[in-house]
Amino acid sequence: MSQAAQALRALVPPAWQGALAAELQGPAFDALAEFVRAERAGGQVFPPEPQLFAALAHAGPDDVKAVLVGQDPYPTPGNANGLAFSVAPGMKIPASLRNMYRALAHDLGHPLPTSGDLTPWAARGVLLLNTVLTVRAGEPNSHRKRGWETLTTAILREVVKGTGPVVFLALGKQAQAMADEHVDLARHHVLSLPHPSPLNGNAFVVAAQATRPFSRTNELLHAGGRSAIDWSLD
Repeated sequence: MSQAAQALRALVPPAWQGALAAELQGPAFDALAEFVRAERAGGQVFPPEPQLFAALAHAGPDDVKAVLVGQDPYPTPGNANGLAFSVAPGMKIPASLRNMYRALAHDLGHPLPTSGDLTPWAARGVLLLNTVLTVRAGEPNSHRKRGWETLTTAILREVVKGTGPVVFLALGKQAQAMADEHVDLARHHVLSLPHPSPLNGNAFVVAAQATRPFSRTNELLHAGGRSAIDWSLD
């Protein structure tokens, strides 16, 4: 294992080290680690290294109750904090997250949050996982197909191995395709909605008003003997 791979593996939270051992020791992970090392040496890469595996830091595989899959981190300096859809405290709330907040307010009657930091959700068992965990500053999708997808798919496989139930909030076609491929519907649940991007207009908000995904997630968890998620923020 290269020094770069050893350093990258050391950042993976202990609760996930054993579950992902096969992925973290393979040649593909070596290649990924060398790529990320070279990218950081050559310019700005987000999120900061200590936050790279923030999505895994708050809950082990058996503690995940719900999964929200994103694409890659925000490429704007200061935004990415290692959690899908989330931004660092004090940063402007992105349009996609504002749409999610609108759906949250309609569903549960919560006030619109003033912070875009979703760390409280992560701490309550929501896996906020991007399929690609790094990005070059100012260049969305610049780290696609460099090896992250293999690792994040392995993460999802570990989640679905649990006794569950786990609710997958599949927002957009990419997340829905991953859920269709990996989620065992005999034990888990998938709630499919359009992506909350403003490019979809109000499609997400309209669908969310009909589906009420946050309260529905809690209903499904309760029916499976798991405690509800506190979706409040601020």
